[in-house]
Amino acid sequence: MRGHLGITNAQDPGASQDTHDREASHETHQAQVPGASQEAHEAQETMVPRPNERFPQLDQDRAEETPSLAHKEIWTKLGASVLREGEEYILVREVVYPLTHQHGRYALGDLSDVLGAWAASGVTHPLSGASLAPEDLLFFDTETTGLHGGTGNAIFLLGHSRFEGDSVHVRQHFLATPMAEGLFYRTFLQESHTATHLVTYNGKSFDWPQVRTRHTLLRHDLPPLPSFTHLDLLHGARRLWREDLESCRLSLIEPEKLAVFRQDDVPGHLAPILYFEFLQTLDPFVVTGVLRHNELDVLSLITLYIHLSRLLIGRRRGLATEQENLAIARWFAALGLLEQAEAHYRIVAQSGGDLILPALMGLGAVLKRVQQYESCANVWEQCLLLVSHDSSALRFELEVELSKIYEHRLHDLERALDHALSAGEASGRAGLRQGCTQAAREATVRRIDRLKRRISGLS
Repeated sequence: MRGHLGITNAQDPGASQDTHDREASHETHQAQVPGASQEAHEAQETMVPRPNERFPQLDQDRAEETPSLAHKEIWTKLGASVLREGEEYILVREVVYPLTHQHGRYALGDLSDVLGAWAASGVTHPLSGASLAPEDLLFFDTETTGLHGGTGNAIFLLGHSRFEGDSVHVRQHFLATPMAEGLFYRTFLQESHTATHLVTYNGKSFDWPQVRTRHTLLRHDLPPLPSFTHLDLLHGARRLWREDLESCRLSLIEPEKLAVFRQDDVPGHLAPILYFEFLQTLDPFVVTGVLRHNELDVLSLITLYIHLSRLLIGRRRGLATEQENLAIARWFAALGLLEQAEAHYRIVAQSGGDLILPALMGLGAVLKRVQQYESCANVWEQCLLLVSHDSSALRFELEVELSKIYEHRLHDLERALDHALSAGEASGRAGLRQGCTQAAREATVRRIDRLKRRISGLS
C-alpha cells in the first residue's frame, strides 16, 4: 500500500513512538497478534490525506504567492493546506483513517468497545473512560526545537488524533514560519476546545507545560487554554512495566507490548535539526519524516490507551501476565480501590508462578485494611511457609504482623506469643543491615514480656 508521504508501507500499517525518547526506531509494519481482530486486519485501507476544510480563512488560491510554499504540489500530496490570516500563515495537514485501521494489537475502532467496557465494569480509576465518547478524547503530541522546557524552547508541530464519526482524523499544525506563532496556537485551540480529555505520553511534564509557556507569552492574542482532564499514559506504563522493561520509553513499549514496529523512522532528537534545515531550504521533503513520526505517535497513544484499559478492566487469566497483574493490584491498592486490588492479587496468588509470595503479601495487606483479620492471618501464615530462612528480615516482618493481629484483633494470646518469639529469633538472624533495627528488636522484646504477663494473669 502506498503511504501518504510517498513512502511504501508494509501490509501492516504504522505505529507510534514516544516523541520524547528521541531515539531512532523504525517506521511501522505490524506483526500478526493472536486475538487481534481478523476482520479489522483484512479491512485495512489506505489513509486519506485531505485539504483542510475547517477554517473559513483558508485561501489555497494564494498559496503559490507564499515563498515557503514553492513546493505547493508536494504539500498538497502530503495532505497539507495553507492557512492564512493577514500576513501570517501556517500549514495544517490532515490524514483520515478508517476505524478498521489496525495499529499494532488493535483496530482504532476498538476504543469504543473499551469505553463501553469501562462503563460496564463499574471500576473506578484515573484512566477510566466510563462516561466518555471517543470524540471526547484528544490524543496529543508535539515536536519542539529543543528537548528541554523553558521560554527558549518553541513548539513547531502540534499533532493530535481524534475520532469523528466513522473515522479517525490526524491533524498537524505546522509552524512554517516562526512569525506565525499566534495563528499557530490560535487555530489549534479553536479546533481542540470541544475535547474534554487530553491523552499524552509524558505530556504532563513536557508537552502541555510547553503549550502553557507559549500561551503565557502570547496570551493577549489567544483564547483561554481548555480545561482538559489530562490522562498521561506514561504514569500507567511505569506502574505496569517498570520492573519488566529496561525503560518505559514508548519506543520500547511499542514493540514489546503493543506489537507496533517501525522502519526508517526519523529519530526524535533529529526533529529540531530538520526543522531548522526546513526554515533555510523551504523543502517539504526535509520534514516529511518528522510529520510521519508525529503522526504515528498520536496513533500509538490510541493503541496504548486501549491496551492499558483492557489490562485494568479485565480479570481473565491470560489477558495480562503475572507481573502485570501484580503491578495492577499494587496500583489499585495505592489508589485505595481494594476490591479490585484483591481480585488481581488473587489471580497471581492462584497462578502457581514465581510471584505467589509478593501476591500473598499484598493480599494480606489488603485484607487487613478491610478488617478481614482472620483471612489476613491465614494468608500471612501461608507466606511464612514460602519464606526461606535466609530471608530473615521478611520473616521477622511477617512474624511481628501476625503477633499483632493475634493479640489485638483475634485475641489469641498464645498464638500471638508464638509469633512474637519467632520474631525474636528472626531478628537475631536478620541483623541491622537487613532492616531489623535495634528499635524493632527492643519492641519485640517488650511485646514478648507483655504477652507473657497477660497470659500469666489469665492463669
